[in-house]
Amino acid sequence: MLFTELENTINSFDFNQISEKRKIILQPLVDYIQNKVDNKLHSRLNLICTHNSRRSHLSQVWAQTAAAHYKVQNVCCYSGGTEATALYPMVAETLQRAGFNVKTISEGKNPVYSIKFSANDLPIIGFSKTYDDDFNPDSEFVAIMTCSQADVGCPFISGAEKRVPITFEDPKVSDGTPQQKEVYQERSLQIGTEMFYVFSQIK
Repeated sequence: MLFTELENTINSFDFNQISEKRKIILQPLVDYIQNKVDNKLHSRLNLICTHNSRRSHLSQVWAQTAAAHYKVQNVCCYSGGTEATALYPMVAETLQRAGFNVKTISEGKNPVYSIKFSANDLPIIGFSKTYDDDFNPDSEFVAIMTCSQADVGCPFISGAEKRVPITFEDPKVSDGTPQQKEVYQERSLQIGTEMFYVFSQIK
């Protein structure tokens, strides 16, 4: 059972807003997960961005939540960057507003967050790390490039079985502007809608 407030956010997702062009971009990820499900294997998704601070975390959290919502078994979602920085505070705030239970486990330059989508499921642990950090899988995973900079900058992801570019615009462009909260919310909902669409296609 997902948190009620989170269910309300999910109910606002409209797959009709996803363009056909975008659905073609998402299809390789659908195929990857479907193949794993058909063969009763684990689906390991490593969502990668340059700094592992914004888009990769939003993608990881929404993908893991979508797997739980659609009861797709054996899905583990991770995130990483080409460098480690910190999970940007507005991301945690945006997830909390969407209905997630977000708690800070440790403070510091690279805080660690517990992000829960339901009372009885394990939390997603959110902090910034490189994609090849010990916290992440070292083989048998799909590398999902959530920003074009990381996609271009990382021609090779060691251990990845497959590489899928699903890039999103960086909400960072709004930092320090009055539109910041709105832009982060918009990006979070776009990523949530697309990740839920992906898992809705799994049979």
